[in-house]
Amino acid sequence: MTAVTVSNAINRRNRRLLAIISLVVAGMVGMAYASVPLYKLFCQVTGFGGTTQVADTAPAMPSSAPPVKVRFDANVNPKLSWQFTPVTAPVSLRPGEEITAYYRVTNIGETESVGTSTFNVTPAKAGPYFMKLECFCFTEQKLAAGESMDMPVTFFLDPEMAADINTSDVDEIVLSYTFFATVDSS
Repeated sequence: MTAVTVSNAINRRNRRLLAIISLVVAGMVGMAYASVPLYKLFCQVTGFGGTTQVADTAPAMPSSAPPVKVRFDANVNPKLSWQFTPVTAPVSLRPGEEITAYYRVTNIGETESVGTSTFNVTPAKAGPYFMKLECFCFTEQKLAAGESMDMPVTFFLDPEMAADINTSDVDEIVLSYTFFATVDSS
């Protein structure tokens, strides 16, 4: 083999290696951008981590299963000068029964600010059966200084929850929201 042939073979291997590395890097960058929406979709479909489900309508009749107590929790990230509390007291409802609960948020800061909330359900195994009909989560809320707003969340528990051996012991659920400052409002 001549030196030119060896050099050409090395150059081909180097170009091939560069192409493979470039594809791997591009794939990793693409997955980094897609990971958040894919994870959100995964959680919404499976109820993973206490993610609630979304429904269009509640069942016509509540089930005859024992009632489940639902408590409401409200939190605010320290970077947002808001006060956030549940207005609705804990409720007991039968699976299939539709309920609307209210939370109140007040901007206690001196300037207008914008926040968005995330949510979860505890215990996490109840997430796939917690069906939201209306929710203020993941929607930017803009409040002027001193302004308050009542925000509804309408939900029901899927009647299948009582039939699932993994959730048949659930007699209390906590629906928790946390407000965070949006990027533009900090």
